Amino acid sequence: MGLDWGPVLMSVIFFILLSPGVLFQLPGKSKAVEFGRFQTSGPSIVIHTLLFFAFITISLIALHIHIYAA
Repeated sequence: MGLDWGPVLMSVIFFILLSPGVLFQLPGKSKAVEFGRFQTSGPSIVIHTLLFFAFITISLIALHIHIYAA
């Protein structure tokens, strides 16, 4: 079998989607959730880091996502 690209691809996708301020920011500066503001804060970085860890763990361990290259 070839190399397993599943963890790499899932990490890149989740990193882009869960970067604080790109799609959403949790917690926002003035609201609980803000969308497309392109700004961030310390608490937002911590929350998004925990979300990234949870999603990548679920997708790689529980769902067994694997993509093999020839």
